[in-house]
Amino acid sequence: QVQFVESGGGSVQPGESLRLTCSTSASTYAYYVIGWFRQAPGKEREGVACIHTGRSNTLYADSVKDRFTISRENVMNTNTVYLQMDNLKPEDTAVYYCALGLTLRLEVSDYDFWGQGTQVTVSS
Repeated sequence: QVQFVESGGGSVQPGESLRLTCSTSASTYAYYVIGWFRQAPGKEREGVACIHTGRSNTLYADSVKDRFTISRENVMNTNTVYLQMDNLKPEDTAVYYCALGLTLRLEVSDYDFWGQGTQVTVSS
Protein backbone atom coordinates (compact mmCIF):
# COMPACT_ATOMS: atom_id res chain seq x y z
CA GLN A 1 0.00 0.00 0.00
CA VAL A 2 1.39 3.38 -1.01
CA GLN A 3 1.20 6.15 1.55
CA PHE A 4 1.26 9.89 1.05
CA VAL A 5 1.96 12.89 3.23
CA GLU A 6 0.40 16.05 1.84
CA SER A 7 0.98 19.52 3.21
CA GLY A 8 0.92 23.18 2.29
CA GLY A 9 -2.76 23.94 2.06
CA GLY A 10 -4.27 27.01 3.65
CA SER A 11 -6.32 30.15 3.19
CA VAL A 12 -5.07 32.95 0.96
CA GLN A 13 -6.40 35.96 -0.88
CA PRO A 14 -6.80 36.10 -4.67
CA GLY A 15 -3.50 36.68 -6.42
CA GLU A 16 -1.44 35.06 -3.67
CA SER A 17 0.56 31.83 -3.84
CA LEU A 18 0.77 28.48 -2.09
CA ARG A 19 3.03 25.47 -2.51
CA LEU A 20 1.66 22.02 -1.90
CA THR A 21 3.97 19.14 -1.04
CA CYS A 22 3.32 15.43 -1.50
CA SER A 23 5.75 12.84 -0.21
CA THR A 24 5.11 9.23 -1.17
CA SER A 25 6.31 5.95 0.25
CA ALA A 26 6.49 4.47 -3.26
CA SER A 27 9.92 3.21 -4.25
CA THR A 28 12.29 5.66 -5.89
CA TYR A 29 13.67 2.77 -7.98
CA ALA A 30 10.45 2.51 -9.98
CA TYR A 31 8.93 4.97 -12.44
CA TYR A 32 5.35 6.13 -12.14
CA VAL A 33 3.21 9.24 -12.37
CA ILE A 34 2.24 11.47 -9.47
CA GLY A 35 -0.76 13.66 -10.06
CA TRP A 36 -2.46 16.47 -8.24
CA PHE A 37 -6.25 16.53 -8.32
CA ARG A 38 -8.81 18.76 -6.67
CA GLN A 39 -12.41 18.54 -5.65
CA ALA A 40 -14.60 21.52 -4.88
CA PRO A 41 -17.85 21.16 -2.91
CA GLY A 42 -20.57 19.72 -5.11
CA LYS A 43 -18.21 19.09 -8.01
CA GLU A 44 -16.42 16.08 -9.40
CA ARG A 45 -12.77 15.49 -8.73
CA GLU A 46 -10.64 16.91 -11.52
CA GLY A 47 -7.03 16.61 -12.57
CA VAL A 48 -4.77 19.62 -12.11
CA ALA A 49 -1.24 18.51 -13.03
CA CYS A 50 0.89 15.39 -13.13
CA ILE A 51 4.54 14.47 -13.51
CA HIS A 52 6.44 11.34 -14.52
CA THR A 53 9.01 10.47 -11.87
CA GLY A 54 11.50 9.14 -14.41
CA ARG A 55 11.39 11.52 -17.36
CA SER A 56 9.85 14.45 -15.44
CA ASN A 57 7.38 15.03 -18.29
CA THR A 58 4.45 17.10 -17.08
CA LEU A 59 0.84 17.69 -18.01
CA TYR A 60 -1.46 20.50 -16.87
CA ALA A 61 -5.15 21.21 -16.97
CA ASP A 62 -5.96 24.22 -19.15
CA SER A 63 -7.45 26.03 -16.16
CA VAL A 64 -4.10 26.16 -14.33
CA LYS A 65 -1.57 26.46 -17.15
CA ASP A 66 0.81 29.39 -16.67
CA ARG A 67 -0.22 29.66 -13.00
CA PHE A 68 0.67 26.28 -11.48
CA THR A 69 3.97 24.42 -11.71
CA ILE A 70 4.52 20.80 -10.77
CA SER A 71 8.00 19.53 -9.94
CA ARG A 72 9.66 16.65 -8.14
CA GLU A 73 12.79 15.75 -6.26
CA ASN A 74 14.23 12.81 -4.43
CA VAL A 75 14.40 13.78 -0.77
CA MET A 76 16.17 11.22 1.42
CA ASN A 77 15.18 8.44 -0.98
CA THR A 78 11.56 9.57 -1.06
CA ASN A 79 9.84 10.95 -4.13
CA THR A 80 8.51 14.37 -3.21
CA VAL A 81 6.27 16.25 -5.61
CA TYR A 82 5.47 19.94 -5.35
CA LEU A 83 2.65 21.99 -6.78
CA GLN A 84 3.52 25.68 -6.86
CA MET A 85 0.29 27.63 -7.24
CA ASP A 86 0.60 31.29 -8.21
CA ASN A 87 -2.01 33.94 -8.91
CA LEU A 88 -4.63 31.91 -7.09
CA LYS A 89 -8.27 32.55 -7.88
CA PRO A 90 -11.43 31.87 -5.85
CA GLU A 91 -12.30 29.09 -8.29
CA ASP A 92 -9.13 27.27 -7.21
CA THR A 93 -10.76 26.64 -3.83
CA ALA A 94 -10.94 22.88 -3.28
CA VAL A 95 -9.46 19.94 -1.45
CA TYR A 96 -6.27 19.00 -3.27
CA TYR A 97 -5.17 15.37 -3.46
CA CYS A 98 -2.04 13.73 -4.72
CA ALA A 99 -2.26 10.33 -6.32
CA LEU A 100 -0.10 7.68 -7.96
CA GLY A 101 -0.67 6.12 -11.36
CA LEU A 102 1.24 4.80 -14.35
CA THR A 103 0.00 6.96 -17.22
CA LEU A 104 0.69 10.65 -17.80
CA ARG A 105 -2.96 11.63 -17.93
CA LEU A 106 -5.31 13.59 -15.72
CA GLU A 107 -8.10 11.04 -15.54
CA VAL A 108 -9.14 10.02 -12.03
CA SER A 109 -9.58 6.44 -13.18
CA ASP A 110 -5.89 6.18 -14.13
CA TYR A 111 -4.74 6.56 -10.51
CA ASP A 112 -4.76 3.72 -8.00
CA PHE A 113 -3.50 5.27 -4.77
CA TRP A 114 -4.66 8.51 -3.19
CA GLY A 115 -3.65 10.81 -0.38
CA GLN A 116 -6.01 12.24 2.21
CA GLY A 117 -6.12 15.71 0.73
CA THR A 118 -5.30 19.23 1.87
CA GLN A 119 -7.69 22.18 1.82
CA VAL A 120 -6.95 25.26 -0.27
CA THR A 121 -9.23 28.26 0.18
CA VAL A 122 -8.92 31.41 -1.91
CA SER A 123 -11.11 34.23 -0.70
CA SER A 124 -11.01 37.96 -0.17
